[in-house]
Amino acid sequence: MPYIAINTTEKLSETQREKVKAELGRLMPIIPTKTEAGLLIDFSDGRTMYKAGEKITGIFIELRLFRNSEFEPKKKYVEEVFEMLSNELGVKKENMYLNVLEFNQWGSGGSYRE
Repeated sequence: MPYIAINTTEKLSETQREKVKAELGRLMPIIPTKTEAGLLIDFSDGRTMYKAGEKITGIFIELRLFRNSEFEPKKKYVEEVFEMLSNELGVKKENMYLNVLEFNQWGSGGSYRE
């Protein structure tokens, strides 16, 4: 089950949330074995962010994956997400950050597995 946490300085409308959610799900299969069906998305908007001591309009995303995936599909996914968010929210790519965390153990559906 992929998990995406989106922290943004932008205050998102429900329409923007739905569009971003749909696009993140559409892009998810770029990473093999990952699908929209298992995708959990968490929005935190209206945040305050600083870069080099200056207040910015920005986005920080954390993508958590169960099991390791190949580099190239993750790279493509990240680049597509940056492009989509730039288009949908108007945030400059230089103020977008995304990290990918991969876990070999994961709990969901009442169970813990490796």
